[in-house]
Order: sequence, then structure tokens, then C-alpha cells
Amino acid sequence: MAQEGVNISEKEFSRLACFIKQHFGINLVQEKKLLVVSRLQNFLIRNNFKSFSEYFDYVVADRTGNAVVTLLNKLTTNHTFFMREADHFDFFRNKVLPYLSQKVKDKDLRIWSAGCSTGQESYTLSMIIDEYFGAEKKLWNTKVLATDISTIVLEKAKKGEYSDEEICMIPRHRRFSYFIKNDNQRYCIVNEIKKEVIYRRFNLMDEVFPFKKKFQVIFCRNVMIYFDRKTKQELVNKFYDFTEPGGYLFIGHSESLNQIETGFRYIRPAIYRKA
Repeated sequence: MAQEGVNISEKEFSRLACFIKQHFGINLVQEKKLLVVSRLQNFLIRNNFKSFSEYFDYVVADRTGNAVVTLLNKLTTNHTFFMREADHFDFFRNKVLPYLSQKVKDKDLRIWSAGCSTGQESYTLSMIIDEYFGAEKKLWNTKVLATDISTIVLEKAKKGEYSDEEICMIPRHRRFSYFIKNDNQRYCIVNEIKKEVIYRRFNLMDEVFPFKKKFQVIFCRNVMIYFDRKTKQELVNKFYDFTEPGGYLFIGHSESLNQIETGFRYIRPAIYRKA
């Protein structure tokens, strides 16, 4: 049985890092080695793995895909909150939606929250859309696609249940309109908004994106910080290919795009547009 304090060798870490990079784009640099050990050690002990190599062999051999999902859930951090980088939502409300309401003739909005985590971003977008269109919303297809690689965060997102602390940054009028308090003293997204978000597990590193139509807006914030330059550029190029002309890409404020290597045009910090 793995013992308390079990470590991971350089060879084992390199093997794990190469696998994660190849299949999921996440760059596990050497400085992450202690983090990997701390997040996986107890799992090894509970499941009687003798070493990290034995555990990794188990992950690779598992044909159900469940083992690798568990590994990803343990390695990835999904820190988010309502109204994170609030200026993005103001721009979406004041600039993007007025443009789309005039531009989109078939009234089919196609908005993608990529790396949606526990749902705060996608639900906020849906609330803003509901506020903007009001009574006319019934004439539009306004569903938001929200994807993540972690099944754990997707389950929480689908549930749409948050603590008082988690919703404290939401403006009072939205808390009143879009949340109801349940018996556990937690706040649930109202069904009218919950049904407007479609949650799917999706790996941004998949070679082929399965979408039949292009998006007018893509939010992919604070996801690419885990990728190296080449992986990030390849993903941005895919986003470009799947964005409608005139469409927008929102990224995290700690991220930026190389203007020479992308067709997206800089609009303001962390907001880009396809010409």
C-alpha cells in the first residue's frame, strides 16, 4: 500500500506531464510537482496503489474514461465567482447584445462559455440576455452553451445552487429576480434561467470541434493560463474559425493574444473581435 509521504519520481512526473499535455493541453511544469503529489497522494492511499506508476498505468488502461476524468478533477483548479471581471459583462450588455440584436436576422444567438466551471459565468450571461430582451426574448433562441472538462464542476453547475457568500457580488435586482432560497438556506437559479444553459463535457484539445454552426460570442476566460504558447495559439485559431465575422472573444485579464499570430482584432483589455 502507498505510504504517507509517498513521492513521485522525475520519471513518473515526466510521464504524467506528457500525458496531460498531449491529451488536455495543460502544462504541468516542474514547479507543479508538489501540487500533483498533494492532490493525488490520499487517493493512492485509499485505493491501495503502491506507486504513482501503478496508478498511472491504471488510468491509461481504463477504457471507460472514468479514471482519467477523476485524475483531471483532482489536478485542475476551478476557482470562479459571480461577476468575475465585471467589465466584461457590462460590455456584453451595452455593446455586444445591441450589435447582435440588429445583426442576427434569424434571431438565433450562439454564445459559448468555454471552461464554464461551476456555472457562474454562463448563468450571468443568461440573466443579462433575459434582462436585455425582456418580452421579446420569446422570439429568440437565447440558449448558452457551457462546457468544461471536469464532471465535478459540471454537476454543480447543472444543479445551480449557491451559498449566500457565492452570490453576494450579484446586484440586488438580479438576486431578487433570478434566485430562490431553498430549504437548505442556499440560493437556486430559477428554472427560467437554468433551462437556458446547456451544459456539456468537452475537451478543448479535441482535434475536431463538433459544432455545426459558428458562434457570435465565445467566453474562454482564465483557461489558457494553463497552456503553453503553442497550445494556446492552436486553440485561439480554432476559436477564430468557429467565430462568426464580427463576433467576439472574451479571455481573462491575465491573458493576452499575439496580434501577429491571430486574426482577432484587439478591442479593449481581454476583449477581441473577428473582422
